[in-house]
Amino acid sequence: MGLVSPLFALVDCNNFYVSCERVFNPRLEGKPVIVLSNNDGCAVARSNEAKALGIKMGAPLFKIRDRVKTHGIQVYSSNYALYGDMSQRVMKTILNFTPDIEIYSIDEAFLDLSHLSRCDITAYGRRIKATIKKWTGIPVSIGIAKTKTLAKIAGGIAKKSQKTGGVLDLTISPCLDRSLALTDVKDIWGVGPAYSRFLKENNINNALQLRNVNNNTFIKKKMGVPGLRLIQELQGISCYPLEISPPPKKGITVSRTFKHPVETLSEVEKAIATFISMGAKKLRKERSVAGVLMVFIMTSRFRKGHQYYNMGTIRLPVPTSDTSELMKYAGKGLRKIFRKGYNYKKAGIIYKELRPENQIQTVFFDCKDRNRSVKLMQTLDEINEKIGPGTLKYASAGLINDRQWQPVSNYRSRSYTTNWDQLLEI
Repeated sequence: MGLVSPLFALVDCNNFYVSCERVFNPRLEGKPVIVLSNNDGCAVARSNEAKALGIKMGAPLFKIRDRVKTHGIQVYSSNYALYGDMSQRVMKTILNFTPDIEIYSIDEAFLDLSHLSRCDITAYGRRIKATIKKWTGIPVSIGIAKTKTLAKIAGGIAKKSQKTGGVLDLTISPCLDRSLALTDVKDIWGVGPAYSRFLKENNINNALQLRNVNNNTFIKKKMGVPGLRLIQELQGISCYPLEISPPPKKGITVSRTFKHPVETLSEVEKAIATFISMGAKKLRKERSVAGVLMVFIMTSRFRKGHQYYNMGTIRLPVPTSDTSELMKYAGKGLRKIFRKGYNYKKAGIIYKELRPENQIQTVFFDCKDRNRSVKLMQTLDEINEKIGPGTLKYASAGLINDRQWQPVSNYRSRSYTTNWDQLLEI
């Protein structure tokens, strides 16, 4: 009995942030909707109706206010608590169809469907699509192919073409060559702007032309082994298996650009304490500890003549994910780099030299009760998980109402699924 050939599916949520808003506000269906970036700056998600009105990805809100008013475009601030929870619901729904899933991003997942017979694969994709819509309210598109790269291409076409009904199988399909011909090289998974320019300079404008390249030498010289693997993927030879257990992160960064400049040390300290708390939670979720903590502050890069940037690096005596301990070291690092007389526009923290939490090398003079620390952090996370984010927090992060650095979110919807006080009212 021969080996089963790989079969991948890419499940991609359609206009995910907008779709999340529509689940809890059905009146938005059929209307142009955009979701903004932090500080209500730029459009980072657009409904198809907004795209049809010419709203570009990344368009600053202040530049499109006239169109927003003229066409009645509905505007929302990013609601990451809602989007993250809805993403988890989608992924848990997918697990009912296969345990072999690679969560690629907040709105995308690769599935291994190699166990299925090829005759019913499209019908199976439609079942997945219908179930996700029924259980979560989120519309998805599904691309199916022999490789992850081809599945990406299939998913992109399924999202745009009404003929596919949201599911496109390119495993044994007469549409494969046409689909590749319709895919610009810049839209191929793994091809960035530099590689796209290189390929087009060599008259390779679409995925079909790249797949059919006869001489791979110049591709390898410019794009290396990944370039050759890309061609193989387009030829139906799988080079990238499913990553069911993604590699651990090498670093964690939490930073924000302030809507209004901050001048005082106390306000910057509140911001850094908040970022430390957010990053420490991510560390614990990864079951990791940090060996190095970096703190940075900066003024606006557009304000000439009065700019300042600095970063403090602290090597921790014992790697940790304890919020209070990290706050203590961050405070010391911040006070060393803070300078009076500047209007700070951005601040952040970076955790580096991450390692598994069960591989901590203590030092002889370490006086901290590490077991108590672990239990305390577990309790903190469990309460915030059950009752809602921010239920328990450190006073050094300040109260919500006195955070002058807090990003602006004038159009944010409720946290319908993660906050008891913001449940949907009917």
